[in-house]
Amino acid sequence: MPRGLYGRAAMILIVPIVTLQLVVSIAFLQRHFEDVTGQLTYGLGVELQLLRDELAEGGLAEAAGVAESLGIEMAEGAGPDWVGDEVVRRRWYDLSGRVVVEVLLLMVPEISWIDLAEDDKQVQLGLSVGGESVEMTLTRRRVSASNPHQLLVLMIFTGILMTTVAFLFLRNQVRPIRRLARAAEAFGKGRVLDYSPRGALEVRAAGRAFLDMRARIERQIEQRTMMLSGVSHDLRTPLTRMKLGLTMLEQGAETDALIRDVEEMEALLTAFLDFARSDALDDPEEVDVLALARQVAEDAGRMGGRVELVLPDAVPLSALRPGAVRRALSNLLTNALRYGSRARLSLTVMDRSLRFTVEDDGPGIAPGDRDRAVRPFARLDEARNQNRGGGVGRGLAIANDVARSHGGNLRLSDSADLGGLRVDLVLAR
Repeated sequence: MPRGLYGRAAMILIVPIVTLQLVVSIAFLQRHFEDVTGQLTYGLGVELQLLRDELAEGGLAEAAGVAESLGIEMAEGAGPDWVGDEVVRRRWYDLSGRVVVEVLLLMVPEISWIDLAEDDKQVQLGLSVGGESVEMTLTRRRVSASNPHQLLVLMIFTGILMTTVAFLFLRNQVRPIRRLARAAEAFGKGRVLDYSPRGALEVRAAGRAFLDMRARIERQIEQRTMMLSGVSHDLRTPLTRMKLGLTMLEQGAETDALIRDVEEMEALLTAFLDFARSDALDDPEEVDVLALARQVAEDAGRMGGRVELVLPDAVPLSALRPGAVRRALSNLLTNALRYGSRARLSLTVMDRSLRFTVEDDGPGIAPGDRDRAVRPFARLDEARNQNRGGGVGRGLAIANDVARSHGGNLRLSDSADLGGLRVDLVLAR
């Protein structure tokens, strides 16, 4: 079965038409080609029986006069050269000819040969009676209807014409569904296309439902960003006062601990704000992916650590949100260098997607913890060495959020080469 709606609808349209054509054609062949041809040939058989009797009793001259009155040309002759090797010649597609041959041979056994192939508008046959051999020629209309194929041609032409018209209407009906699918796919990749519901009532209803859903999602994202931004902003002021007050107190172990707690709270607020803004950094645009990957690797290398680049020679421009992708790759490389001493960034170009792969030589993440690792603010310090520097668990979550906003996904696995964690950031092109 076709996988697309257009192909399936076309098959639903074509199968009944073809079936109807076959049924009508079979019925037409049965009733017209066989029954009508059989009745007409039976009448000719009666006339040939009369000519046989006249030829046997009165001779060739008297039989020729009777044949002329019946519209049959009669002449003395033994027949064509092929007579003897064959008895009947007809064209393979001459369906009515089969009935003509069967009826004539049954009614007039004295017929020595029948030729329907020499001229499709005539019937030529030979008759042998009492040592006399004659050739007879008559019009084909005497045994079958003229141009019986016209009905079949008309049926086929009409079927093709109506199928073409139906395909045009079907394409107009499928076009709004494709527009809706493109708008939904673009929204899944973080882009908003202009869309207005069109087409049938059901398609319009689905289009309006999509617009309502898109508006609700956009409002929820905006409200989340505003709420987290407001909370982070409102809490920064009292935290700043607390930090200022602690610095004015007499320094000691307790004061230092409180200052560290305040700094950790500020880091958490910054993480909240960064995560809230991770899907609202910029708009999609054509991006040089190779230049972006090199820049991210260079920035990560300046922070310390070794970053290896494995890039193809050329990559076509892709519609991405460069700020979001840059930030996701930067977080992945930062995590790789935090928990390992070596990192590798590679790029694979596929038909409909781009795959950034970040690998490290660190301790990795256990398979059972990988689902939890991509959740916001999840920390797996028991798997990733906390002494190498702890975060707040937002790097993988932001990368996962960026991947989903581009219609892709984030996959975690083991690095077969470096031995640590492998992260595949897949983005739809």
